[in-house]
Amino acid sequence: MVSGKSLKVSEAPPRAPKAPPKTAPAHQTGHRERLRERARAAGLAALPDYELLELYLFRSLPRGDVKPLAKALLARFGSFAGVLGASVEELKTVSGVGETAAVELKILHEATLRAGRETIAKRPVISSWTALLGYVRVALANESREQFRVLFLDKKNQLIADEVMNHGTVDHAPVYPREVMRRALELASSNIILLHNHPSGDPTPSRPDIEMTKQIITAGKALSIVVHDHLVVGRDGVASF
Repeated sequence: MVSGKSLKVSEAPPRAPKAPPKTAPAHQTGHRERLRERARAAGLAALPDYELLELYLFRSLPRGDVKPLAKALLARFGSFAGVLGASVEELKTVSGVGETAAVELKILHEATLRAGRETIAKRPVISSWTALLGYVRVALANESREQFRVLFLDKKNQLIADEVMNHGTVDHAPVYPREVMRRALELASSNIILLHNHPSGDPTPSRPDIEMTKQIITAGKALSIVVHDHLVVGRDGVASF
């Protein structure tokens, strides 16, 4: 039985008005294109580090103002090279840097390393010392942990391989002379250059560095493998034995 009372139909609450779309501040409008135009006109070399970093971050962060992020990265890691040398996890500690941006920066670092490696691989390493020092700085100066590497060279002192023999802590990377010599024999390497970094920034060789170098030289003599040098790399420079 239907009552004579009318049924009250509930009405949907009125919708809140849509917020107007956010617009970029006036100083940001066109900033990316202006920066690109300046780079085209004056050349990339004329840009300060933060603007060059901005340009690269445009790839992974297609919207928004990345200038503060570029400056934050440089402040956190000390230099452009420091930014590239940081690990993915270290980069992600900077607010605004996600996985994509961090990986993009590491791609740039790897590309820089490979270009440097090609430069020293095309001619005898010991005759292109400036190129070698530039390469080892990019490879090791900003590593947060000690890393021991060896450049394995042939009879003409041309590069056969650049290999990481061990990773360590902030102040120590264990090295085993027999492993260095074993790998040199596997690669038919007649000459080697030892490399390792000091995360403290000071490349001055320590007493353990000196003793370890002597041990590797002694092991090499028995196998007719020459140790040309041992380079210790820090943010403050490169020390040569």
